[in-house]
Amino acid sequence: MSADLTFIMMLALRMAVAAAFVVSASVIAERAGPVIGALVATLPISAGPAYGFLALDHDATFIAQGALASLPVNAATILFGLTYVLLAQRHSVRVSCPAAVAVWFALALVIRSVPWSLAGGLTANVIAFAVCVPILRCFRHVKMPLITRRWYDIPLRASLVATLVATVVTLSGWVGPTISGILALFPIVFTSMMLILQPRIGGPPTAAVVANSAGGLMGLAVAIAVLHVAALRFGSAIGLSLALATCVSWNLVLWWHGGRKVVLRK
Repeated sequence: MSADLTFIMMLALRMAVAAAFVVSASVIAERAGPVIGALVATLPISAGPAYGFLALDHDATFIAQGALASLPVNAATILFGLTYVLLAQRHSVRVSCPAAVAVWFALALVIRSVPWSLAGGLTANVIAFAVCVPILRCFRHVKMPLITRRWYDIPLRASLVATLVATVVTLSGWVGPTISGILALFPIVFTSMMLILQPRIGGPPTAAVVANSAGGLMGLAVAIAVLHVAALRFGSAIGLSLALATCVSWNLVLWWHGGRKVVLRK
């Protein structure tokens, strides 16, 4: 088997695995309501596979440097979400989603031009969340209408995330860890949910899923910081495992705390 054919087959396998993760998680998000949906959507179901495949091709230093670039990008993601939430209240998905993506790319260009440290990335997240969370809180509680899946939903989600993973994995050797880390954090899950859900159930319910994501994105920031530190000290495998454990544990605590608040109100 030629080297080119082997590369294509491995790339196709990686794309399929990543797509399966995102499709499964997004279906759960649709059926569970905006709160649980947001917690599922903020798990590293697209960034995780992307980083996992990067770790197969690059050393721990590459992964740690990529995580350092991903950390401020997480701050850009909450601003991406805020842009969408505000616009989706009155505008169609043709306006709200592209505008949010444009904001993300503009911020990503700024992030790429700055030499980030761990403290700087964490500070960017603290500032972004301090600004966005109070505003997003006003849009979290919306009744989720019944959703009827259409034939193109799964192919659309699968193709979006597969394209992202293929781009990150293929270009990583050329563009280096910084751009790889930025691309790995592109909010592909939120974008696919926007494109699919808003035309069907409207802007405010779809925006509620994004608005509820702030807590989960805070945990993702912590997980990225854990990945950066742990990858340098213990290697990529342990770093990725600790980062995933951080994300899952954080979201479970948020879920438990949210359920406890409901019980206390009753």
